[in-house]
Parts: sequence; C-alpha cells; structure tokens
Amino acid sequence: MSLPTRALGPLSVSALGLGCMGMSYAYGTPDRGEAGATLNRALDLGVTFLDTADVYGRGANEELLATVLADRRDEVTLATKFGILTGDNGYPNGVDGSPAHAGRACEASLRRLGVDHIDLYYLHRPDPNVPIEETVGAMAELVAAGKVRHLGLSEGSADTIRRAATVHPIAAVQSEWSVFSRDIERAVLPTCRELGIGVVPYSPLGRGMLTGALPVELADNDFRRTLPRFQGENLDRNLELVGAVREIAEARGATAGQVALAWLLARGDDVVPIPGTKRVRYLEENAGALEVTLTPADLTRLDALEPAGDRYADLTWVERDTREGAPQ
Repeated sequence: MSLPTRALGPLSVSALGLGCMGMSYAYGTPDRGEAGATLNRALDLGVTFLDTADVYGRGANEELLATVLADRRDEVTLATKFGILTGDNGYPNGVDGSPAHAGRACEASLRRLGVDHIDLYYLHRPDPNVPIEETVGAMAELVAAGKVRHLGLSEGSADTIRRAATVHPIAAVQSEWSVFSRDIERAVLPTCRELGIGVVPYSPLGRGMLTGALPVELADNDFRRTLPRFQGENLDRNLELVGAVREIAEARGATAGQVALAWLLARGDDVVPIPGTKRVRYLEENAGALEVTLTPADLTRLDALEPAGDRYADLTWVERDTREGAPQ
C-alpha cells in the first residue's frame, strides 16, 4: 500500500508518520511483541516516516526499531533525536547540546539502530548553555561524514531556528502541536514557512486525550500523571472539551482521534503529524484520518477549544515562543 506523501524540506515522507516513543517508554508497560507487529503493519500500510530518540527507554526504542529496520530499512525515512539527559528514574534531567555529545550520541544511535546513516537527526532540545550555532555545526559535521542525511530541531524558538539555519539547512522542526497545543502558531510556524522548513507535530492527539479513549486510571508509571492537563479539575475540564471533538466526529462518521489528526493535516501540506501508538488497531484508525474532510465550521469550532493546564509542569527546559516571550 501507499499513503499520500508530503515534503519536509528536501525529504518526501508519508503524510502521517509514526511516533514510536510509547512502545518503549512513558505510557505504561511496554509490549515488545505488539510493538513489533505495529511497526511492521505501519510499513505495510505505507507509513514511511518513523520517529524515535535515544532517550526513549534509554535506547530501548532505537533497539526495537532495529528489529524492523534489519529487513525493511529501504522502506523507512528514519528520524531520531539526541540532547536530552535522563535521571535515575529514566525521565528527562537536563540537556547536553555540546559538540562532543552530538558525536557520541550519533554513534550510539547508529549502533542501536543497526544502520549506517540516519535520515533526519534532531536536536531534541536546545541547550541554553551551548550556542545553537555550535551544536548545529557539530551536527553538520555528521552530515559531511555521511552519518546523517538531514538535520532537524525539536522545540526550538523562532530565533533559535533562524540562527540554526544560518549554519546548515534545517529540514524539519518538531514540536507539540494539536487542537490542545497551539503556541507554535505564534512565531515558530511562520518562521518555518518563511525558511521552507517542514513541521512535524508530536503528540497530535494530546497524548491520547483527544481520542476520548483514555484509560479510567493511568498506570503508576505513566508519564501523563506528571502533566497538569491530566490532573484534577484540569482533566475534568479537558474531557468536557473532547466532547466537542466527539460531536464533530459523529457528524463526519469518524472517530475523535481522526478528527484531531484531520485538523492538523488541514493546516498545510508542510505538516506531517507523528501520532504515537503501540497497537495495530489504533495505528489503522489513525491512518483513516487521511480520508476525513472537515468543513470550515468544523475547523472554526476546533480552533476555539482552549485546554485547562500547561502541557508540562516545568516549562523552563522547554524553549517556547509566547506572546510575552516567556513560558506559560
């Protein structure tokens, strides 16, 4: 099978990618067998864009992808990321964008993935202690060495993106973007479009909330327990808002998750969402979003939804653009 394709700078990828984080990290207990089946089914469906990072399960997610890449590397545009450090609990604990770390991290990712090159290599978070020009300069050396094909940034501000692009072309910027996370629209999105950079929304389903199918009780080790939008009154309010997504879905013969993805897909041909799932049934459901057409009235109603709570409890290590220029 094949899916429609879209351009991320010079890259041509399926209009929907697959975020692989949850297969190994953050969302409950991993199931390696189910994850492997989901990865292979994604490629069978025509998904060509797989996204991982060295921090996901401390390399376990890259090792999982290696089991599929061993036989199907030519079918995949492979993206991974570096720069986030982890604490003893496996969760983020600072960043390292130093040139030396870039080289070490790339070598380690290549080894875990079992490949000789990475198609799209992202800086996972800008390091406030290292000029972005230095980090991207080191990443550019990886391109020159043939270990990386194209460069990307994750969660960079508009200024950071501009500065990075003066050192080496940036193919894609990845950031959280969904009906419930809109801040990149203020400055990052216009900057990317001015510079011809593709946009890769992660958590396009609001970390599962926009599907309307959250588990009654999140597992004790579920990362979402730490997020303000999944706590107390915020969660109650946000689930009420998901009701509006459900109503639109019912009118279109779709699911709430498909509507949320269709909303993003309608934002431009330079937008390639990477919904994450570890189950074949949800993968197939997500692919169905490409068949959903929303009306202008649907889009306007979705645009007006404003979630309760920040997307992270601590935004200081997430570089963002806001109206005031400070984290909110």
